Amino acid sequence: MAFVKNKLSPTKGITRLAVWVHDRPDGWLNVLGAIIGVFTAIGAVLFARGLAMAEHYTEHLQGEWAWWALPIIPMIGALLTGILVYTFAREAGGHGVPQVLDAIVRKGGKIPARIGIVKVIASICTVGTGGSAGAEGPIVQIGAVAGSVGAQKLRVNPRHVNTLVGCGAAAGISSIFNAPIAGVFFALEILLRDFSLRTFTPIVIASVFATAMTQVVLGDNDAIFATHLPNYVFSVHELPSYIVLGVLCAVGAWFFTITLEKGEDIFAKLRVHGIIKPVIGALLLGLLGIAGMYLFKEMPGGDMVMAEDSSVPPFFGNGYVVIKGLLDPTTYESAQLGVMVIGAIGVLLVAKVFATTFTLASGGSGGVFAPGLFSGACIGAMFGIVLDRFGFIPEGSSPASYALVGMAAVIAGTTFAPMTAILILFEVTREPHVLAPIMLAAIVSTAVTRMLMPDSIYTAKLRRAGVRIGTGRDLTLMRQVPVSSVDYASLPPEPIYPSDPLSKLITLHAHHNVPDFPVVDHEGRYLGMVTGADMRSALIDREAIPLLLVAELMRNDLPIIKPDEHLDTVMEKFAGNEVSSLVLVDGFSGTKPLALVTRTKVMTRYNAVLDEA
Repeated sequence: MAFVKNKLSPTKGITRLAVWVHDRPDGWLNVLGAIIGVFTAIGAVLFARGLAMAEHYTEHLQGEWAWWALPIIPMIGALLTGILVYTFAREAGGHGVPQVLDAIVRKGGKIPARIGIVKVIASICTVGTGGSAGAEGPIVQIGAVAGSVGAQKLRVNPRHVNTLVGCGAAAGISSIFNAPIAGVFFALEILLRDFSLRTFTPIVIASVFATAMTQVVLGDNDAIFATHLPNYVFSVHELPSYIVLGVLCAVGAWFFTITLEKGEDIFAKLRVHGIIKPVIGALLLGLLGIAGMYLFKEMPGGDMVMAEDSSVPPFFGNGYVVIKGLLDPTTYESAQLGVMVIGAIGVLLVAKVFATTFTLASGGSGGVFAPGLFSGACIGAMFGIVLDRFGFIPEGSSPASYALVGMAAVIAGTTFAPMTAILILFEVTREPHVLAPIMLAAIVSTAVTRMLMPDSIYTAKLRRAGVRIGTGRDLTLMRQVPVSSVDYASLPPEPIYPSDPLSKLITLHAHHNVPDFPVVDHEGRYLGMVTGADMRSALIDREAIPLLLVAELMRNDLPIIKPDEHLDTVMEKFAGNEVSSLVLVDGFSGTKPLALVTRTKVMTRYNAVLDEA
């Protein structure tokens, strides 16, 4: 009986573990990162296998049905997606990453478990039946849910929840793409925007454990788009070419993002039931697929982008087969490269952008990473073929190298995350010879795209919804902005002394709309402040107003602001005091009030700095 009495119940065990995590956050965050990485990897493998089975079955059915039945299977998948998303988790629609960003920014990283479950099934229904989308959005959301739920179950300190969400997202990218370094930078550069050591360490651990677990389960360590360009040597003469490619990919990234954004707006205004919207998108996708099948089989150069015996259009699904073909140098050796081939790839590019818009803007579930890689490969291949035709490609090179670089440039342009784009392209191709051009084109593409549009493909939707995405550099930025750049509020037109009656403040407030009142002595030195909130409290007892003096309501516990301070310390002072304004004093004596710094003006300046960053 004594043994039974002292036996630790599962509930008590979880409680004790939660206490340990709460009391030792640094070390246990690393342990939790490893655990989240393992569980996310298992989920990613199951998701990938389920998706592969659905794609195989879909392709088999499409091969047996007539060409006019092409929209039916995507519509069935879209109907199942619509029912799942609308009924159980509406956050599971779309491309996933904006929803995770929203949870990080506005909800403290809290994401319900049902979103992950629905996202897995809905994405398989969408992409597995031909929807034009990728796997990164679903797997990021799945991993983020794993990190969030784990943090909530263990009652992790709220300030560490986002870190664990980042652990899950990094683990998902690492597992699905076999790209551990890119997974880390995806979480840090796109989601958390925080490169501090406390955040970096557990995310790295989660990514490594996820990659190791995936390799154990699958039994291989192959790159998704293994590319071999053994004869390629980067030449200084190609610098202008890769700069131009970066600019072209920036335009492509802008076109992709804007088209998806406009599509979301159109479907949002569509007055039909939420379950039906993905079906309409799938119908449009199917009709585009019928046109594409006919066009690619009839037009010269169409065999470059679609095989003769193919039963589905090349822009259906994640498009990995097309990407692998465009990255293979032998593809260009056997084809008659000319204007018609360039035209066929151009049509494929436009079709992929619209196919992805129909799929995701209507409410289908999937990611935008694969369509971005697809678009970049098409742009790079077309540009490489043009250079080859005019003899601008050096000996040993191929349009395949430009297709590879184009993939990184479009991803960098759509996400505003050049480091993630550079690293993921290196890891998914394992081709080191093109690393320098990738770096150059990615940076050029990011810079140009930021001039063309204010938000990335992940943050544009949130910005329209009124959610402002800060960065991990916010604190650094605030430390560089002096308080002198804030618009000040004026002091009362006459000094306020402790011996003044409260009625004087009420009169000044009525005539000059002064929010708060600094109190000074007869030599003009700051003593304290009477806040508007305290005055409103005093007004409840109107009979006592003629008897009250300023000294009775004056607060002397509020901090002051000096002209040489920066916004980081000013915001910290406001965070610690529930007041609408603080007093700015002169920098020489530190005692003479100069103006009022209001919370509203500080936040206005803060938002302006974020927009300029």
